[in-house]
Amino acid sequence: MSPAAGDMLSGFLDQLKYEKRASLHTVANYRRDIEGLARYCQEKEILNWSDLKQNDIRAHIAARHRKGMGSKSLQRELSAIRSFYTFMLKNGLTESNPAQHIKAPKQARKLPKVLDVDQINGLLEAGTSSPLEIRDLAMFELFYSSGLRLSELRALNVNDLDLHDRSLIVLSGKGDKSRVLPIGSKAVQAINNWLQERAKNTTIADNALFVTSKGKRLAQRSIELRLEQWCKKKGLQEHVHPHMLRHSFASHLLESSQDLRAVQELLGHSNIGTTQIYTHLDFQHLAKIYDESHPRAKKKR
Repeated sequence: MSPAAGDMLSGFLDQLKYEKRASLHTVANYRRDIEGLARYCQEKEILNWSDLKQNDIRAHIAARHRKGMGSKSLQRELSAIRSFYTFMLKNGLTESNPAQHIKAPKQARKLPKVLDVDQINGLLEAGTSSPLEIRDLAMFELFYSSGLRLSELRALNVNDLDLHDRSLIVLSGKGDKSRVLPIGSKAVQAINNWLQERAKNTTIADNALFVTSKGKRLAQRSIELRLEQWCKKKGLQEHVHPHMLRHSFASHLLESSQDLRAVQELLGHSNIGTTQIYTHLDFQHLAKIYDESHPRAKKKR
């Protein structure tokens, strides 16, 4: 590219560093992303930034994608290129921003990991040997029984539960939305056992359902660590996090009921498209059964 093109890039990076107060890491990322575009220009014998067209930006991003760059990285590159062209437009160095309406390829949506029913049963029927394990079992039963988010379970107070009616109310759901959820009989039993232990703790200062031995509401990280420890002690090899119990709740319920709207309501999803990810999990399960069972689908061993 021409020397003037290099000066424009230097001017842009100086603006980021001195006027925008961007971190050295951010400036380095912008430099790397735009120098990648400069290499494309050299290959195509394009001398000036103003000579680049939308098709060039699209071709550059497509080539990066073919080399294995992910959607998020490509989005960041496009953002850097747009910012660079915005800088040049403001300074009268170009007449258009060819990256303005270019979108990165969509990232393939990862399917959530779930435990199968046998794994769940092994996890929750392993027994307890201390007051803290009684508490932990109540938490994990409730995660799986009601499909709670980690933040929702942590925020629960004792008076949010109606164990006679086998229900609870989530007051602090995502988007500040509340919802009423059923509680399964196994979870009710585990919670009752925990409430008996909780009543023995004379240091409890508030109405939190799940508290530490010192009577304070459990932190989210503490709940995650307790689940990790529980899984190791019970011999479960897979790394399990609280949201995996929520995913398992949704997947197993949908597999049994085929009622997507009901699962959406129970999970507290505002968009049913978010819930539909579990239909793909259900299809994976059905496809596996098909491959293993159908006489014309069985793979040769």
